[in-house]
Amino acid sequence: MGTITISVDDDTEKRFRDAAKKKLGERKGYLGKATTEALEIWVRKQTQEEIAHDALALLETGHHLGKHLYMERKDLYDRATGSY
Repeated sequence: MGTITISVDDDTEKRFRDAAKKKLGERKGYLGKATTEALEIWVRKQTQEEIAHDALALLETGHHLGKHLYMERKDLYDRATGSY
């Protein structure tokens, strides 16, 4: 388990403590648990944004899917349309 020392403005700290107390109750370890949850959510969001960015970059490169080997639908399928 790691230890992180951070500084946040007083208003943010108060709101965070109040939200953590409301959700988890004021028992031993509630701030650590709430902080861990907040950090996990932030990391997950950053990871998803990175995945989306990479996917968009891949889409922009485009793909060559080859050339059409058929001119009409009947050439694609080995049957004539309407011959049922």
